Amino acid sequence: MTSSIPIRQPCPPGACDCGRDRLLDTPEADLRILRLTRPEEKRLLERLENIESLTDLERMQSRLYEQLGIRLKIAPGFNEVRSMRGIAIHLDELPGLCRKTRQSIPAAIRRGLEKHPEIAYRLLDAHDLFRDT
Repeated sequence: MTSSIPIRQPCPPGACDCGRDRLLDTPEADLRILRLTRPEEKRLLERLENIESLTDLERMQSRLYEQLGIRLKIAPGFNEVRSMRGIAIHLDELPGLCRKTRQSIPAAIRRGLEKHPEIAYRLLDAHDLFRDT
């Protein structure tokens, strides 16, 4: 990675378990996640809060992987879905992904789904929860 690309500043010691320094010390490691600087993270969270459709959300999932290496899975939870908390949002473990970011991405998506419940309904429908039997 060249020095012209800004990378995320380290978290305060003891505040995070992201492994940023280990990632930087690993030869040929995938450093895409370090491009998620704090200002870029704020833009990402704002974008996730303002999703407009299921297609938009799926596009964001794809872009997160392409640009940062973040694998995001969104599906109905195992139990009954009564609120947005019943939708399972999972981020795969990724060295360099800050603990706070691992928490804020699902929270931003839930806020977006609460703003547009029709997206949640489409997500449930995509997993055959509304199909007639």
